[in-house]
Amino acid sequence: MSETLEISLTVNGREQRRSVPVRMTFADFLRHELGLTGTHLGCEHGVCGACTVLIDGRSARSCLTLAVQADGCNVSTVEALSTDGKLNPLQQAFQDHHGLQCGFCTPGFLMLAVNVLERQPDIGDDELLDVLSSNLCRCTGYQNIIKAVRAARDEMRKT
Repeated sequence: MSETLEISLTVNGREQRRSVPVRMTFADFLRHELGLTGTHLGCEHGVCGACTVLIDGRSARSCLTLAVQADGCNVSTVEALSTDGKLNPLQQAFQDHHGLQCGFCTPGFLMLAVNVLERQPDIGDDELLDVLSSNLCRCTGYQNIIKAVRAARDEMRKT
């Protein structure tokens, strides 16, 4: 029988309390326990970034994080980006600049970019490219993803 622990955390502004197996990944917790399927599992080795979420304001690979490690944390997933059906500026930029094709990697890119733009609103192009290179996309060739994040950055600077 697998050992379980009680965890309590805030996910997308809602308090959550669950008893979870100690070896359950945070990605599996989000998808299977909370039904937040926007967090995608790609490589399950922390390489691709499709599972990126924000834990206490920092991007994290949820496939490498255990659910019990998120106990007491404040978590944001891609589902939290839009408000009242209105796209977040970054989501809108991805749509406007064709920053997605199959969409599998998109949630991870969105959460990574949201995090970097919140922490470094004046990030330069070279550093932005370096940050974005930590996630993988097999469809787009990255150019439109980069255009979308740059456009969102520039739009956010205006406000």
